Amino acid sequence: MNKPSETDATNRITHAILELIGRIPETHEVPVGETEARARHIANTAAAKAATTAGALALPPGPLGWLTIIPELLAVWRIQGQMVADLAGLYGKTASLSQSQMLYCIFRHGAAMAVRDLVIRVGDRYLVKQATHQALQKAAQKIGIKLTQKGIARGISRWLPFIGAVGVGGYAYYDTAQVAKTAIEMFQKDIEHDEPTILSAQAIDLPP
Repeated sequence: MNKPSETDATNRITHAILELIGRIPETHEVPVGETEARARHIANTAAAKAATTAGALALPPGPLGWLTIIPELLAVWRIQGQMVADLAGLYGKTASLSQSQMLYCIFRHGAAMAVRDLVIRVGDRYLVKQATHQALQKAAQKIGIKLTQKGIARGISRWLPFIGAVGVGGYAYYDTAQVAKTAIEMFQKDIEHDEPTILSAQAIDLPP
């Protein structure tokens, strides 16, 4: 089986991101007295789950491994998305949690330039841009382009199944911890929501 082209991989990742943010996860978390301890527990639990999930999906060797790259990414992102929603609930920010914030939290660590116009820190508060669908689509493609090289490169590890699985799982743990750090830093601050905006990027024409 041949590797996917970079264009195909970018489009698939872009669609996966748009699917991810299409629905904000529900949460049962509410503000509690021991907020920091609960936040660490939520983050550590999600990171461990992401590592296990990514490591398991990285096990198929050889050509079959290429088929697991996008499902692995989406599975980890969903875990991270639920974690972000849970942290928002813990800090009393559920009602205002937006798609822009989800993209920012999940992808700031790996694709900061793609999300820098979605959420802006201004002193001790965060300004969240209420992005249009077009703006979110453009941001998703930017992220897809950024992650394509990483994703295809990581596919090489599928030829070394058990060694590769450990590395993929370890990165998923680290990445999820970084997502938690970003989310906690934001939800601890005051958040203001701006009017809808269209990001400065070229329009995307994705295949159906």
